[in-house]
Amino acid sequence: MRALYFGTYERDYPRNAQVISCLRGAGVEVLEHHAGVWEGRRDSFRAGLGTAARLASAELRLVRRPQEQFDVLVVGYPGHFDLPAARRAAGKRPVVFNPLVSLADTFVADRGRFQPGSLAARALTAIDRRALRAASVVVADTRANADHLAEAGALDPERVEVCFVGAEERLFRPGWSPREPFTCLFVGKLIPLHGLETILAAAGSAPEVPLRLVGSGQLEEALADRPPNVEWVRWVDYERLPDELHGAGCALGIFGTSAKAQRVIPNKAYQALACGTPLVTADTPAARELLADEVSALLVPPGDPEALAAAVHRLAGDADLCRRLSEGGRAAYEAQASEAVLGLRWREVLERAVAA
Repeated sequence: MRALYFGTYERDYPRNAQVISCLRGAGVEVLEHHAGVWEGRRDSFRAGLGTAARLASAELRLVRRPQEQFDVLVVGYPGHFDLPAARRAAGKRPVVFNPLVSLADTFVADRGRFQPGSLAARALTAIDRRALRAASVVVADTRANADHLAEAGALDPERVEVCFVGAEERLFRPGWSPREPFTCLFVGKLIPLHGLETILAAAGSAPEVPLRLVGSGQLEEALADRPPNVEWVRWVDYERLPDELHGAGCALGIFGTSAKAQRVIPNKAYQALACGTPLVTADTPAARELLADEVSALLVPPGDPEALAAAVHRLAGDADLCRRLSEGGRAAYEAQASEAVLGLRWREVLERAVAA
């Protein structure tokens, strides 16, 4: 089978890189037809007129029919604006859309960039709906998110498949060996989804446990008054993240209270599991699709800093629990989210789309 990965997708974003890697590992020949827009931007939240101009130029380039021969076309993330060009390029062949998020959910409900009911919010809702409906098949990252995307696009649920995100195994491999002192690690964009306020409050309640926080973004002003035990690093090269995870006492996932936070498992969670790093994250319907509390992770109520502080205290004082979670988390990853498992799952999705 030959698949064409198509659009303005961000090449280095883990979801895209990992899907391409998985498919190739499963014996699918993956060609790329790419028009760059998002590369080199750490925070697309601040995207403005310059980005809009680059996107418009890229869409014009995508209108030209690709020369590559393929059986199925896959639109990568973010690709909501790419679907008209994708449909033209695909002709009668199936188009599989890998959106990862809803634009309205991200920029209105989660990040609050636009007010609900505003002209921009209505426009994003319409873009979501049209993009989702233009695809032959939509692939979501969790069952909870699949239900949301089906509703957003008014789709038959059978048109929405689920493939976990996973981790790039060329980088994220077992090797957890925590350094002293025991340190919690948070890596990610500082956006509402991640529950930064909860993380900082928990750090204040556990002043004897260092927290290394790596990231920048929308909410970084909140770090001006961070507790003394919080070390803030604005950026670490992606290639260095495995070393960060291997040396951490535990890794933190997300703790936000939004509807979106209930439906997603972030990249950093899969990366921690792949490295064997004990994971603490919010107890949500999405997390329960992959994880079991006290077996493969510690799950705490979203938005509850005291519960998060208590979980961190437990791990800092219980090496046996850390070891069990390291082994259990890695086992959950291998069984459900490894490249070998996801490669077969993605291939199955594409083969079904071609057959239909």
